[in-house]
Amino acid sequence: MSFEDGWAAMNLDMPRRVPRTEYSVTTHWALISAVTGIEVCSESNEALRRRAARAFMKEWNYDFFWSTLIGGDEFGERRTSMGHAIYEADGSDYDAEVLTLFADPESALDFDPQEAFGQKSEADLVRRFEQHYKANCQSNGDGVNMTGVYVTLMSGLIDLLGWHTLLLAAGVDLARFGALADRYACWVGQYFSALAKADVPIVMVHDDIAWTTGPFIAPEWYRLHIFPHYRSFFEPIVASGKKIIFTSDGNYTDFIDDIAGCGVHGFVLEPSTDMGYIAEKYGRTHVFIGNVDTRALLGGSREQIRTEVERCMDVGKSCPGYFMAVGNHIPPNTPVDAALYYNEVYERLCRR
Repeated sequence: MSFEDGWAAMNLDMPRRVPRTEYSVTTHWALISAVTGIEVCSESNEALRRRAARAFMKEWNYDFFWSTLIGGDEFGERRTSMGHAIYEADGSDYDAEVLTLFADPESALDFDPQEAFGQKSEADLVRRFEQHYKANCQSNGDGVNMTGVYVTLMSGLIDLLGWHTLLLAAGVDLARFGALADRYACWVGQYFSALAKADVPIVMVHDDIAWTTGPFIAPEWYRLHIFPHYRSFFEPIVASGKKIIFTSDGNYTDFIDDIAGCGVHGFVLEPSTDMGYIAEKYGRTHVFIGNVDTRALLGGSREQIRTEVERCMDVGKSCPGYFMAVGNHIPPNTPVDAALYYNEVYERLCRR
């Protein structure tokens, strides 16, 4: 791992190698055992699993550790539960329980987050962000760390309403749905005010504003009810000297310019977002992370894996702030040989 390479890329001071990170792979126990030589599985004790995951990240040379603090837990029990499909190898994350917070879209459209959740102590929020950042640094001291917000705006509404109610509410009355988004933004803004005052260098902002096919609401709605709030959230953070990195699932190519205009310093990408566009327009001014497609690892040949890594290197290698990553995660069902070969190709190509 290299804090120096990660920090250089964060500051657009091109390091000699393309730095990297990965997501979720630290629960792929078969791969971790193959890479580290530590015999570990989902039933191993927590200390062994933590030690093995740490050894794996060192072997794969992570330079950047994605992290946020503020998620759906902030809502307590006043949130929708959408259940969870199996992702982990042992199926421990499966959840068949679906609970709806709102009986109908009309009641969702009347919801007031400020009334439901109230105002937090700014001093407590500042302390929480600083403690989270320090804990991340202690756990992952060899790379770039951060704190941040997961439920920024659209992701907060998804967590509260669930996809079904959210889409119904937007379809029933898009103007009132916009007013709901505005009320949520007024409430969640307190977290961004605290971030501006917290002693942390990097803020991760997560907001799922798109599907794989692109925006799921008319783009102009976002420009009325999402991006103006981003600008007000981010302005004091940027003014305080911090860097903001933005993450969304799906294809948010249509909004790259909007998000850049809100003041962010970088983008985390799944493969469906056009990295070529980012590199061409923002490759000298912004960080960008990821874009390798996990499907090449899940079912592709060695040639397809190599071609996918080469595609990303061809775009990103000439840009000072590019980080390699499989943008849509390396799940536990990824063939071990495929993951090992992906890393081999990365190591072969990462030197500038």
